[in-house]
Amino acid sequence: MKILVVEDEAYIRQILKYNLELDGHYVTLAINGQDALDKIDDTLDLILLDMMMPVMGGLELCVLLKSQPGTRCIPILMLTAKTQKDDIQEALDAGADGYLTKPFEPEFLSAHIEQELKKQGE
Repeated sequence: MKILVVEDEAYIRQILKYNLELDGHYVTLAINGQDALDKIDDTLDLILLDMMMPVMGGLELCVLLKSQPGTRCIPILMLTAKTQKDDIQEALDAGADGYLTKPFEPEFLSAHIEQELKKQGE
């Protein structure tokens, strides 16, 4: 599966890439929402999106992608340190298909990704 990881912190980007590739996924990296727009194509299976980033944040990118016919069906999982109910609701209202908090357990991340990818296959 092809996953786009959009994360502004280099260390977290590399951890995510390592863990996702261990699970057999092909990973593309972007450092913010604007960078992600340049890397999105119709072969993506999932976007793992940080909520808080400079230039273009995750919420703004999520709303944009879910409003476009070519990208609205790509599942988006938000990954963020924000844990309040209002934050989760804001992400879901923006169109996110799921919400994971940092720090994350690799097994838990893998399970969420597999669940989203199964939904796409149905």
